[in-house]
Amino acid sequence: MTTLVRNMLTGKTDVHRVSPDDTVLDALRVMATHNIGAVLVTSGDELIGILSERDYARKMVLQGKASHDTAVREVMTATLVSVTPRWTCDECMAVMTERHVRHLPVLDEDRLVGVISIGDVVRAVVQEQQSTISTLESFIMSGG
Repeated sequence: MTTLVRNMLTGKTDVHRVSPDDTVLDALRVMATHNIGAVLVTSGDELIGILSERDYARKMVLQGKASHDTAVREVMTATLVSVTPRWTCDECMAVMTERHVRHLPVLDEDRLVGVISIGDVVRAVVQEQQSTISTLESFIMSGG
């Protein structure tokens, strides 16, 4: 699949982020408000982590922590894998599968420019497949 990350970011204007000192409840509110499954954690302009629904379930709920008094820094994932706008859909799928992640921050020369989700990657795959099918149908209908 040759769709690039930069194409997957088209139309995605906001990068939702929280501070490491925000409460987990604040981060959950951001995710709920924007209907997203993860929020990036930044300190100033520096990307330092990500907080996902999986982090919440495994590091909060299962450990009996309270989201209203737990700081994001205590449960965020700090070991990040990121991509650049030049990565392909295939490269993103491979890294998501290998690392068991559903969200990839996008950095362009160390500057945070977006985040893509597994849903974005699946949409790109489906669009490429539909395009291939249309091309093949046109070829067949024209007599090859």
